[in-house]
Amino acid sequence: MGSRKCGGCLSGLLIPLALWSIIVNILLYFPNGQTSYASSNKLTNYVWYFEGICFSGVMMLIVAAVLLVLENDNNCKCCQSENCSKKYMTLLSMIFSSLGIAFSGYCLVISALGLVQGPYCRTLDGWEYAFEGTAGRFLTDSSIWIQCLEPAHVVEWNIILFSILIALSGLQVIVCLIRVVSQLSKILCGNYSVIVQPGII
Repeated sequence: MGSRKCGGCLSGLLIPLALWSIIVNILLYFPNGQTSYASSNKLTNYVWYFEGICFSGVMMLIVAAVLLVLENDNNCKCCQSENCSKKYMTLLSMIFSSLGIAFSGYCLVISALGLVQGPYCRTLDGWEYAFEGTAGRFLTDSSIWIQCLEPAHVVEWNIILFSILIALSGLQVIVCLIRVVSQLSKILCGNYSVIVQPGII
């Protein structure tokens, strides 16, 4: 019972993480709070992968909702045997937790790539990725950020928001991974058998 409540808490934690991911990803479309750059497509290309809105956001909300439903004792009635029902609930929970790892992992990777690439901004040479060839070294050298003339403070904007997305999706990966390990331990440690005995169904 305690592990089920713990699983429900972990699943519930995915909901605020997903909502914050959506908010942070949306903010990436409006550097310095301005909408003109999104309409003119003058944004870093990684924001168009919808990593926070779709994958770490909406898809994770769906995963969290399904996991919360599966944690409900009243839903363990998919077949005549209680052991059989728990088996399928466990397998479904593992599948959706694994999907959660994939969705949040996608956001984690894309956000990291966007962070390392740097912003798309106007320099003295025109619009370009001013720090694309630095392999992320610009992140620790704020003296070169002035190369980006427009949008104002776009380097800080991208660094902060992509870093937050990395943290949020990283937490989602950890939560889903804990759930997978938890469900797997139920099987391996014999909390209940996952093998349907002849004549049970």
